[in-house]
Amino acid sequence: MAELLFGLSANRRILAGLLVNLLSSICIVFINKWIYVHYGFPNMTLTLVHFVITYLGLYICQKMDIFAPKSLPIRKIVWLALSFCGFVAFTNLSLQSNSIGTYQLAKAMTTPVIILIQTTYYKKTFSTKIKLTLVPITLGVILNSYYDVRFNLPGTVFATLGVLVTSLYQVWVGAKQHELQVNSMQLLYYQAPLSSGFLLCVVPLFEPLTGDGGIFGPWSFVALATVLFSGVVAFLVNLSIYWIIGNTSAVTYNMFGHFKFCITLVGGYVLFHDPLSLNQALGILCTLAGILSYTHFKLMEQEEETSDV
Repeated sequence: MAELLFGLSANRRILAGLLVNLLSSICIVFINKWIYVHYGFPNMTLTLVHFVITYLGLYICQKMDIFAPKSLPIRKIVWLALSFCGFVAFTNLSLQSNSIGTYQLAKAMTTPVIILIQTTYYKKTFSTKIKLTLVPITLGVILNSYYDVRFNLPGTVFATLGVLVTSLYQVWVGAKQHELQVNSMQLLYYQAPLSSGFLLCVVPLFEPLTGDGGIFGPWSFVALATVLFSGVVAFLVNLSIYWIIGNTSAVTYNMFGHFKFCITLVGGYVLFHDPLSLNQALGILCTLAGILSYTHFKLMEQEEETSDV
């Protein structure tokens, strides 16, 4: 991807990066769901495969001078690596246990939780308009979950834990990047192998090693190839996020995320025949309205801050 992007003009590079991110972000959800539904591949092992391939991809990137590694003290990123394990594992378990629609809307709750964490523990303030946008986001998620015919307790627990750990991870990533003066790829370069080590220690305790559904079970070539492909796609998601934010802005990436949000929801109902009631549709529209309002007000505030400087 790097050679392709570097060989294009600036606008075409950004367009290519957006296209790679669009395809990889949507594909990773559908591929993982396909792996869970059709192969029953163990969740934590799949997460471990993603971490290992991400590290190998980053190793190749630094050899190609796409980024320069920076030496980091391991003790400074231990909790970050643990939260990385938790957020990927729990969000994958949420995807495995819920419909794609409920999975996507649950992820939208990350924004309110991040604001709550930053307000409570980091004493950060947010405008009333920003706080009010959290009402339709939360209401829409509750409305969708209440009328989801596939609603189940394990799925709700995994979705809730996924939101909490993801929110902590995103807050800590920002704090660690500022504290250690590194970009996201430099941080992930150390974080991915450390997270892989943690998962390698606990996977045998929670998932069978042999037999049907075991880590070393009788998997078909197609199943293993699909798992490896999902790891490559997961790496492309991380790489393209870095590319987009580095060449445009975090706001551009978030705005682009709304488009992916809608496509993924539609794809879930088309490809996996997820049931959709009128009340669920209203919940989705309510959440989407809240997300768009949040981005709009956030963009306005950033423009005002820039003009005041």
